[in-house]
Amino acid sequence: MARRQFNNRLNDLDTKTWLKFQKSWFVHNPPPRRKDVLRHPAKFPETLSQEFIEFFTKRGGVVLDPMAGTGSALVAALRSGRHSYGIELNPAYAAIARQVVSEERSLLGEEVCELAAEIIQGDAADITRLAANHKLPVVDYVLTSPPYWDMLHAHGAQTQNKRRLSQELDVFYSDDPADLGNMSDYGEFLRKLLVIYVGLKPFIKPGGYMTVIVKNVKKGGKMYPLAWDLASQLSQFYTLKDERIWCQDNQRLAPYGLGSAWVSNTFHHYCLQFRNEGG
Repeated sequence: MARRQFNNRLNDLDTKTWLKFQKSWFVHNPPPRRKDVLRHPAKFPETLSQEFIEFFTKRGGVVLDPMAGTGSALVAALRSGRHSYGIELNPAYAAIARQVVSEERSLLGEEVCELAAEIIQGDAADITRLAANHKLPVVDYVLTSPPYWDMLHAHGAQTQNKRRLSQELDVFYSDDPADLGNMSDYGEFLRKLLVIYVGLKPFIKPGGYMTVIVKNVKKGGKMYPLAWDLASQLSQFYTLKDERIWCQDNQRLAPYGLGSAWVSNTFHHYCLQFRNEGG
């Protein structure tokens, strides 16, 4: 009996690579950050972005990152042969992202000359107006990692902030009141984040996926289940298909609560996979 032909409608991967990605957890320790993007306090790794983009799209597909930062997802999309668009609130980061994308284009040369890779400076909550002004097409895939609430302002971040300030690097995303990373009320933060992600739905093709990479956060001796809250509430608008757990095993342990209380060192993130079923 002849072997059934593998009909891959989602991506361009072979069966071995497909199966490897289906593992529910993975370890990824990103390479050192380039000096020109160190200014951003929570840059997302291009290497990880590329793995997700290549699984959830085919070559020539369209990727959107509504919180683009310094352009990691767009760089990964170029390397993968995909069109890409990014929305970034902070004008300084948008400018860095454009420079980074331009440099990546130069490195990759002719093979990416026909690929769109556009950074749109603005608030993702205003997606309808931004999409009209910039002729944003319907996209195949959304890859996004939001601010982890206002944790950059938290007491526990002070040591890292002092080190970054000494190097003249940013310790917060911006001073814009619309910046989700500046909202101290968890309920308000979650509501506004949901508005952004639900607002993306008309711009994702039916059957297209959205990956939200996020983790639960601790503040004031209490855990706030950000990943779980997003999974639950976004499930009212998208189909929650699955999760992958991104583990980092190269982080230094800190003695939180040593001798008195249980406080974990949190070195994992949830990669939540949602599907736009249309309608």
